Amino acid sequence: SGCGTFTFLSSAIAAISGLLMGYELGLISGALLQISSILALSCKEQEIIVSSLLFGALFASLTGGFLIDRFGRRLAIIIASSLLVLGSLILLPYESYEILIVGRIAIGISISLSSIATCVYIAEIAPQHRRGLLVSLNELMIVIGILFAYISNYAFASVSHGWKYMFGLVIPLGALQAIAMYFLPPSPRFLVMKNNDEAARKVLERLRETSDATKELTVIKSSLKDEHQYSFLDLFRSKNNMRARMLVGLALVFFVQTTGQPNILFYASTVLKSVGFQSNEAASLASTGVGVVKVVSTVPATVFVDQVGSKTFLCIGSSVMAVSLVTMGLVNRNIHVNFTNVCRSQSPEDFFLQRPGNFTITNGSLKDLFARMASTERFSFDAQKSSDVARTGELNRTALAGGKSTRGSHMESGEVPVVLKWLSLTSLLVYVAAFSIGLGPMSWLVLSEIFPGGIRGRAMALTSSMNWGINLLISLTFLTVTELIGLSWVCFIYTIMSLASLAFVIVFIPETKGCSLEQISMELAK
Repeated sequence: SGCGTFTFLSSAIAAISGLLMGYELGLISGALLQISSILALSCKEQEIIVSSLLFGALFASLTGGFLIDRFGRRLAIIIASSLLVLGSLILLPYESYEILIVGRIAIGISISLSSIATCVYIAEIAPQHRRGLLVSLNELMIVIGILFAYISNYAFASVSHGWKYMFGLVIPLGALQAIAMYFLPPSPRFLVMKNNDEAARKVLERLRETSDATKELTVIKSSLKDEHQYSFLDLFRSKNNMRARMLVGLALVFFVQTTGQPNILFYASTVLKSVGFQSNEAASLASTGVGVVKVVSTVPATVFVDQVGSKTFLCIGSSVMAVSLVTMGLVNRNIHVNFTNVCRSQSPEDFFLQRPGNFTITNGSLKDLFARMASTERFSFDAQKSSDVARTGELNRTALAGGKSTRGSHMESGEVPVVLKWLSLTSLLVYVAAFSIGLGPMSWLVLSEIFPGGIRGRAMALTSSMNWGINLLISLTFLTVTELIGLSWVCFIYTIMSLASLAFVIVFIPETKGCSLEQISMELAK
């Protein structure tokens, strides 16, 4: 049963959800620069606009699992794409704080619902020896979406009302995905759950490009016969080890968020602008480099996961993250940290120019940005994104240190030697790359595999809600709390979390390469 062209095409169309999600997550970083200036937003209002998407995502993750298990994975993706188009259309005609929040909540519901449904849909249509590749395709699309968002931020940074173009670019793609998904088959496992065996057999024959899919259909039916009886509360009971499986899933998304990457993503350009990239274009362009690193790092993980295994990639990623975070922490112990809140000035150029001694402050901002970056890790789905900003911040600090040498006394103090700046930047990039081969893509692959088919949608939704909930907590407080955080100690805390995630993976995560979903479920039920 090979992975035919039709299976790959179906997975790729479903994975457009990842592209849309990554774009929406990265987009606000640049759009916020224009929106905050036009609407004269306070710190708290900026935090609420950023976090409104996460409110919507959290709501959808709590309710979307029932929709996915009741009405199907494919229909959920179609609804999500349509909602994304609607949310984007709400945003465009008005320049209103309230309308922005409503539109962003709708978009948040959309990307959360589609992220759960897409992982489940692809896992259920993929042949077992290509499931890792196809499910990880979604994560690859997410990081490509983030990169596109940063490019869009740069392209429209100096355009009048450029933020409207940024938000509007996803409308045609979302509409096209909704239309294309209509013509794709439902998940064969979902059809079996609905007692539609004949349709499931035809779908399997089309996906596997074979004239007889009876054997695979029989395995699916025998597995689902028991699984279909699960209720939501069974996720918290010892029956078939469900409680242990759920704890594994929740712990995995906890480490996704607390080892390093959610939130700096959202505030990347704002922070960079305040620390010395004096134009919107420069701040947005600098952010783009991190997006490139994420994409380049995710590709080998996606291509080789079926040969190497998700557990191996998780171990490598967590180990390298710990080493790079220790390096960042030690380097930054030698650099004075003095953070000034980045959101208080609506004109970062004025903020930068009005203080003769602000070179030290700028360095500190960047340093703490690093700290925060290490501390806010998420997702992600999302999860890699915070390092983007941090790295951009480091780029900025490097550029600033070189370009502002006229601030003699501060440079002469020798607080930021060139070697330390580049070592800090390098460790940050390694950290981004490590997340992008480990916790970034692999956690969602594991989550799509470890739960029984009859309750997979609800189980994924529950783990997703924890993911979005932690992300929301971090985002709501990011600008407010950042000035209280010391960078090097935050790096050390995240080092501890990375080591804890490594130990957790070694002890609790099963190696699933080459196994069918039914084999995995039977093994875990023991």
